[in-house]
Amino acid sequence: MIENGKAVKVHFKGTLGDGTVFDSSEGRDPIEFVVGEGSVIPGFESAVTEMAVAETKTITIPCAEAYGETREEMVGQIPLANLPEDMEPEVGMMLQMNSPEGSIPVRIVGLEGDMVTLDANHPLAGEDLTFELTLVEIG
Repeated sequence: MIENGKAVKVHFKGTLGDGTVFDSSEGRDPIEFVVGEGSVIPGFESAVTEMAVAETKTITIPCAEAYGETREEMVGQIPLANLPEDMEPEVGMMLQMNSPEGSIPVRIVGLEGDMVTLDANHPLAGEDLTFELTLVEIG
């Protein structure tokens, strides 16, 4: 078992239930993080702590242990006039909204008349995530 405070390097491929790849380190450097710092989702970290160097395994992390369930209260509408005048909004476009807690990333999920529907849920909320992991190095 890899102890807290140890740096690890991991190659990974993340897929959704339908097989769509949502992220991968293929062709890039492996992801590097320190065990116990909480910089990756808990299920990912706990799987890595049980691995040996050069080991490959596949895990599935339920949405509740990844980015959570989709929350309807995180979806809302604003007037199109609230967007910058020079912006041409499109469904799927990511924006930054300001709030008292700071900047929040939101995705445009609908355009209807003079209203824009925004979703502040994480794009992977509500998704079970499958990862193929290969532990490259323990620092």
